[in-house]
Amino acid sequence: MPELLRDPVERALASAVAALSLSRGMFFAVSALYFTRGVGLSAATVGIGLTAAGAVGVLASYVGGRLSDRYGADRLQQWTLAANGASLLAYAFASNVLSFVLIAACVSATRGLQSTAQVTLLARWYVGPERVTVRARLRVVMNVFIGGGSLLAGLALMVDTTSAYRFTVVLVGAVTMLGTLPLIGLRRRVAGLAERMDASNTAATSSSGRSPLRDRTYVASTILNAILAIQFGLTSVAIPLWVADHTDAPTVLVSALLLVNTVYVALFQVRASRGAQSLRTAGQSVRRAGLLLLVACVLFAFAGYLGAVAATAVLLLAALAASAAETQGEAGGWTMAFELADPARAGAYQGLSQTGYAVAQMFSPAVVTTSAIDHGTPGWIALGVLFATTGAATALLANHAAAPQASSGMRVT
Repeated sequence: MPELLRDPVERALASAVAALSLSRGMFFAVSALYFTRGVGLSAATVGIGLTAAGAVGVLASYVGGRLSDRYGADRLQQWTLAANGASLLAYAFASNVLSFVLIAACVSATRGLQSTAQVTLLARWYVGPERVTVRARLRVVMNVFIGGGSLLAGLALMVDTTSAYRFTVVLVGAVTMLGTLPLIGLRRRVAGLAERMDASNTAATSSSGRSPLRDRTYVASTILNAILAIQFGLTSVAIPLWVADHTDAPTVLVSALLLVNTVYVALFQVRASRGAQSLRTAGQSVRRAGLLLLVACVLFAFAGYLGAVAATAVLLLAALAASAAETQGEAGGWTMAFELADPARAGAYQGLSQTGYAVAQMFSPAVVTTSAIDHGTPGWIALGVLFATTGAATALLANHAAAPQASSGMRVT
């Protein structure tokens, strides 16, 4: 990627994302075992605590946009990434339910702030299709390093002791904080970055500029993209439970399906972004994502009626369809979040967009389990129809928003 090597901002962001993703991969692999064995919490307590923390993260995602406009997205990202690392490190000292919930809330809040700050930085520094392309490349970095972190955590899983898990948690916090290093002094090293990041300070401290909450088109787009983002619950929750408990396929296939997703996104996310660089093509991309998710859901349901070999083949096809939907849906959603936003209030708008994703992340496990896992084939079909309908509605919204832009060159809400 020669563009990445030439651009110091993208290079710094990629380094920060690599550190954050490496730590996330390690944390995902050991956190459940550490919380139950190391801290001594029940699985139900962990679930409730993380859900409550997720609600804090939703609020932080929105507030992060306002803070980015006021203090500069680059500064906020650096501060919150360091705070996120410190919060993760604090897990090593959790000893009861109260400390766990408080630390989890801090982790979720700083993660929400950091995520919004990063997207706002992209919105302010880059222009046009370049924003989506850079975000796609960062997504590739994220997937690759999450996979690498999961492999590293395998060493702790092999040792399988509380001390090994606690050491991994400490390492997670330290690696996350290291991600701040390439961001330090970035506005001094890159000419014009400070001016871009501070450009919205006047709007943030005055009544000028349009609130994203009053922008009906943007709010509708955020809601639709949040519904489609429920798809991430398929990979993290529905697929492992469905394969293990409702099909004859070997349980080890779960790892293979997750690997399929990681590799596919790494190979095709940037390509997908190139096909969604205007509002109309973004809407088309999201519509394709909805149809692909419908196909994937039907295939997942069908696998429950087959023998081990046939189920394995069908599940692999379903994973490919779901992965293709992920790349198409993300590319289209990113473009709409950037193109429909008021440039004068980039942080506030991206904060609302990220809030939609945060809400989806919080509720997606419950949605996919109460539909597909609890009700089987009817649940899978209902979920697929929801995705396809959402994709079609998003395409209609994108076409409606693109029409006045094409005739006047102005963003009309």
